[in-house]
Amino acid sequence: MKRNIYLNKLTLKEAQKIWYKSWLKYKFTEPLKGELVSTEDSLGRVTAEPVFAKISSPHYQSAAMDGVVVRARDTYETSESSPRKLRVDRDFYFINTGNPIPFGFDAVIKIEDINPVGKIEQREIKKKDIALDLADREEGSIEEIMIFSSAFPGQHIRNIGEDLVANQLIIPINQRIRPVDLGALLAGGVNQLLLRKKPKVAVIPTGYELIQPGEEILPGKIIEYNSKIIKSLISEWGGKVKVYEIIKDAPEDLKKILQKVCQQSDIIVVLAGSSAGSKDFTPEIIRSLGEVLVHGVAIMPGKPTILGIINKTPLIGLPGYPVSAIISAEQFLKPLVFTRLGLTMSKRRKIKAHMAHQVVSRLGDEEFLRVKLGNIGKKMMAYPLPRGAGVITSLVEADGIIRIPSLKEGLNLEEVVNVELWKDLDTIRHNIIITGSHDLILDVLRNELQENFSNYRLVSFNVGSMGGLMALKQNRTHLATAHLLDSESGEYNFPYIKKILPQKELVVVNLAYREQGIMIKKGNPKNIQDLNDLIRKDIEFINRQKGSGTRILLDYLLSKKAINPINIKGYFREEFTHLMVASAVAEGNVDAGLGILSAAEAFHLDFIPVVKERYDMIIPEERYNSLRIQKLLSIVNSKKFKKKVLNLGGYDLSQSGKVIKG
Repeated sequence: MKRNIYLNKLTLKEAQKIWYKSWLKYKFTEPLKGELVSTEDSLGRVTAEPVFAKISSPHYQSAAMDGVVVRARDTYETSESSPRKLRVDRDFYFINTGNPIPFGFDAVIKIEDINPVGKIEQREIKKKDIALDLADREEGSIEEIMIFSSAFPGQHIRNIGEDLVANQLIIPINQRIRPVDLGALLAGGVNQLLLRKKPKVAVIPTGYELIQPGEEILPGKIIEYNSKIIKSLISEWGGKVKVYEIIKDAPEDLKKILQKVCQQSDIIVVLAGSSAGSKDFTPEIIRSLGEVLVHGVAIMPGKPTILGIINKTPLIGLPGYPVSAIISAEQFLKPLVFTRLGLTMSKRRKIKAHMAHQVVSRLGDEEFLRVKLGNIGKKMMAYPLPRGAGVITSLVEADGIIRIPSLKEGLNLEEVVNVELWKDLDTIRHNIIITGSHDLILDVLRNELQENFSNYRLVSFNVGSMGGLMALKQNRTHLATAHLLDSESGEYNFPYIKKILPQKELVVVNLAYREQGIMIKKGNPKNIQDLNDLIRKDIEFINRQKGSGTRILLDYLLSKKAINPINIKGYFREEFTHLMVASAVAEGNVDAGLGILSAAEAFHLDFIPVVKERYDMIIPEERYNSLRIQKLLSIVNSKKFKKKVLNLGGYDLSQSGKVIKG
């Protein structure tokens, strides 16, 4: 099949305008009709008509307190100096909260405001117009009481209809039912009500490379999880979803299923096949059955979005990359689901933040930049996350989204931006930003912190040891991690701290001593023995990025052995974490890489020890005693944390948690 092109790539506003016009034309703006639903099953559903109380609540006069029920007139002119004595079964009756008020009585005195005087034998009272609870009265119960203040008519009494009056409006039309609404409905005698039908959404995944979760994973095959995400989003928004079998890039199969589902669905979603590749035939199939309104929207990610109509049924073709699919669904699918339910989408909260890094953006596309947020001093800082359309973890980690306009080339360091929040602001304010050298310890630390202090989150950015020190210098992080070896003194971290941060008062806390070495495939098929073997022509190496402690360590070790880095194949090939280096070795893309033992263990690699190094946390003194840092350090010093780290392999924790002096 020939390669497609975007014939009408539009701005987001233009695409939304065309999309909304089609709603008007085909009456998609009209909410779906209602269906009778049991009140107990109504949670989260939307009312299709106003709901009125069928009975009053309460439907009888009742006591609002435990105590005694009296005639208010019998208590007038009572005071501390002029108390009054009342007799049971004549002047008062004992009454519990919720009991009906006996005829002729009009006030309740709380149990704590009476003083017992005499006692009578317990007996059963059989008056039909009095509901008394004598089961809890002791043997020889109270005969007389003394009161020290007057009661007024209606005191501590719930009148008929105090909460709801019969025929009173409980919930208006187009309101989503909450737990409290459900209670009010039942209290008002409403046992079933008319609710909007859930929009029926057909989700059709496409792609020859897709496999279902649990199937054997082979090279070139991808686990199909987009439909699970989109299904969950639609369900969360209030729709009813049916996910169809994967269409394996057979145009006739897609055409056949579209002809079927357009008769049965309120909305159709096709996943993937919307781009401009030779196998992306979705646009042509839609044209053959109906109308393509939009093919291509100038947003990043999310450009290959299709909007169309088949047999008066709206269709959205979402891109195949997960982040693109979610961003596009938020812009085009979510508003349609809400409209069919008669609801208006509420806007997410926005806050101001300062950019922690410069970001370059492509002109012509509105970019949805995912960011983490951290409160550094008095500033809220925004940290860009990986921008790839296939990096689903960028949305897992994102605290918010920054929209970069299509005619803006990017964002400058410290530029003030609007952030649309995707997480709770109180939780965001408790983020602990740690920047610098990567280690698997940080994952353990993050998990233990959240287990013990659930409102705190550790957010780590793996930019290398030098990057961590620069972040401290620019006040862009709460603390840094580093393992920088000074070639002249043989000391770790302190020479670099004195050079880069001479004026800053810092506290250095050891996190661990760890083993660095050469990671190689299991069984050592290339018979690598030490660093000297890296210059062999049959060895492919992978390095860490410039500024990382591991890169600096490698350069130091190579210089001691008089090895020219240029002679190492792959020296300039870089990765940003120990795990990424280990992954490259495990997959067979390279033969060797320098990294920590725990990363080699994680990928079942062999390991040739080279050096034991010190891995430290560097904390500004003014933050050292802060609550967030002390909570973090309490985890570092806990037995549970240390046990989990030791299980990773390759760590010496004898100095862990201790302040190191330079």
